[in-house]
Amino acid sequence: METINLSLKNPIMAIDGHLLFSSNGNVILCYETALPEIYSLSENDFEDLHSAWFQALKSLPTGCVVHKQDVYQKKIYDSDQLSRSTFLEKATHKHFKGREYLQHTSYLFFILTKNRTHGKYVNPFKKISKTLPTTMDDAVRSFSAAVEDAVSYINNTRKIALNPLTPNQIAQLTNSYFNGFNNIMDTDILLDKNQVKIGKYYFDALAVNSELCFGQHVQSSKINERFTSDDFKFHQGFIDGLGLTLHENHIVNQILYLDDKHKWRKILDKKVEELHKSSNFGSQNKVVLGKVQQILEQINTDENSRVIRGHLNVIYWDQEQRKLDQIASKIKTEFKELDITPYYPGGEERKHFLLNSYCGYSSHFSDSDLYVTDLKHALCLLINNTNYQSDTTGIIFNDREHNIPVLKDVWDEKKKRIKARNFAIFAPTGEGKSFLANNILRQYFESGVRLVIIDLGGSYTKFAKLYPDTHKVLRYESGKNLGINPFYISNSKDLTTERLEDLSVFLFELMASGLKVTKAQSVSLKKILVYYYNCISINHSLDSFYSFIEQHQKELLEHLKIHPDYFNITGFLHVMSEYVGEGLYSYLFELSEDQTYKIEDKRLLIFELDEVKDNKELLSVMLKLIKTAIQRTIWRNKAEKGIILFDEFAKQLKFENVLESVEFYYQAIRKQNGAIGIILQSINQLPDTATSSSILENTQVIYSLNNEKGYSELVKRLHLSSHDLNQLKSIKNNLSGARKYTEIFIKIGKESNIFRLEVPPEVYAAYLTDGSENEAIMSLYQKTQNMEETIKQFINLNRTL
Repeated sequence: METINLSLKNPIMAIDGHLLFSSNGNVILCYETALPEIYSLSENDFEDLHSAWFQALKSLPTGCVVHKQDVYQKKIYDSDQLSRSTFLEKATHKHFKGREYLQHTSYLFFILTKNRTHGKYVNPFKKISKTLPTTMDDAVRSFSAAVEDAVSYINNTRKIALNPLTPNQIAQLTNSYFNGFNNIMDTDILLDKNQVKIGKYYFDALAVNSELCFGQHVQSSKINERFTSDDFKFHQGFIDGLGLTLHENHIVNQILYLDDKHKWRKILDKKVEELHKSSNFGSQNKVVLGKVQQILEQINTDENSRVIRGHLNVIYWDQEQRKLDQIASKIKTEFKELDITPYYPGGEERKHFLLNSYCGYSSHFSDSDLYVTDLKHALCLLINNTNYQSDTTGIIFNDREHNIPVLKDVWDEKKKRIKARNFAIFAPTGEGKSFLANNILRQYFESGVRLVIIDLGGSYTKFAKLYPDTHKVLRYESGKNLGINPFYISNSKDLTTERLEDLSVFLFELMASGLKVTKAQSVSLKKILVYYYNCISINHSLDSFYSFIEQHQKELLEHLKIHPDYFNITGFLHVMSEYVGEGLYSYLFELSEDQTYKIEDKRLLIFELDEVKDNKELLSVMLKLIKTAIQRTIWRNKAEKGIILFDEFAKQLKFENVLESVEFYYQAIRKQNGAIGIILQSINQLPDTATSSSILENTQVIYSLNNEKGYSELVKRLHLSSHDLNQLKSIKNNLSGARKYTEIFIKIGKESNIFRLEVPPEVYAAYLTDGSENEAIMSLYQKTQNMEETIKQFINLNRTL
């Protein structure tokens, strides 16, 4: 048995930035590869990435070795990224802590080979010279410049980013590799003919090391059978089955030796001639001849072709040696799906493959370990995606592979992905629209965002009760007002230019003339309002303002030098009479203690208008009143984040003037640090008008839940891509078993993917809006008057049943 002690045989001579000087004389430029999220790429995306890789690598100098290494390790999710300040945050943190997932780190190494020997076995730890380079020389500078050009090209794709490794990362990677990923201790590498053991892990490998391993063809992507159905095709990378979906500790190494095209044309011509002579002596020779002729034809017919020798291997490990056979079986199954026959190295070969799959030594593979092909062919074997990527901050969803939390920044403070953070949720009844909205808004609220919810269904009261001191529910009841007085000011300083503008707009909307307000009319009304506040010092209200105009109607316009054409006093008094005195809707504006100053300090306002949803006039007035409250609360401080949500939006859209009212919010929100959300059962509930188009253009975060009726209109009106549609069609919920979840299509700007929503029991209880469970919770709440305590009791009761 051979033992290697890394501390005595260090593979690193020196590190300069991201430049590694290996003990065998090789110089390596080291990068970490940031890849797109799994399931986010379409068939065309895979083709584009394949083309980008080819364009970037084809001009690298002859003799360069490119090594892409994808490391997959089983890890335990520790929840450290999640906040745990509130009751629901703590429950979420606890729920996901300890969940197993597969961590993926991808590296790309460009190797300038100093050691040109390619014997069958090369001791990688043996120094080839006593005076190895540890600094930049002309050859290294020239090589670095060529690599930097290739890296810049890849980075310009905007789908993949190559980030230089730091010296510490290079040292750490080297130590982890030769330490067998026993990260809590240093150990020796034990090598013998029957096994490779490093620390507590046993290692083995399978490889593609000859042209004969390949079947008929390779391609940049293939059908993903897991999500594909009769009416749509979902794609994955050609060898993605060896990536994240192989839930074992493993490394995928792809090593490319960029050779001289003309040299290989001569070698292959000679080989064809030899095989022609011997092809009658066995079927194997005929197969080899066919492969070689195919490669030669590619070289001769494609001016852009680049001959390479390549090596692909999968190294895998486990604490139990017997488990290695099970993992090998999984890998072989994946290779069989690709029509590839892998080679199983034993004895010295196994050791050779393991040691030389380290970036510093990957130039050591011999010709018998390498297949010969065109660069385009070899690049089909790259893995081009990775795990779901969490943003630094955001809303918690779950990934589709492991159900672990993923933070998605759907606010995008720096506007890297979206210019407008308005959002829309689409889903039929019963698919969980309000549940999803509760999840998004609750997390926003707990992160300090002010919320105003305009709700016709009573879906948010329960979650709000968890924050008794910071929320206010304003519920419309027949014959009663909301307690919002648009005319209320606490002192003369409140009467700002903006306040006068808002009040004049409110009055013109209330008059509902249907005509466009002219500048002259607007100026006239603002003059009258200023005069009113100067004359009347207390008890300001619509009724007071109406009486003031009525009393002074004969001399008012002349005193303020307003032409009668600019303000129709008779018309104003006639229309407004419905809202004052004995008017039909006078109760809406009755003078009472104004609540606006009370709600200004509340960060969560819920307006429940269920009783008014079928009355056009009442709903219109209510929305106007709410607008004044929003202007005095959520838009009071532009530095403060705020969200306005319209739930059951379709019911509000039954009335044409409502859409124009909502459009005002979309126009005004641009000036604020805020967002607007709408919830619809179908996008068809939004009229196909210029106003609706304006709203959709300013909605850049889209959520869609499962819809059995299809998504054609959603695709059409939101201009979704064919892959967006495939993602939508692939949505599958799991509402039974230990891990219940709903799948959600989320599109942020141009980026889209399917996410899952899985929540702990405490969060589930807080979001319930109907059914027997909700009734049981509310019944408990009547006794406790404490929602947190109620949820705890409800969960304990269910556990004991």
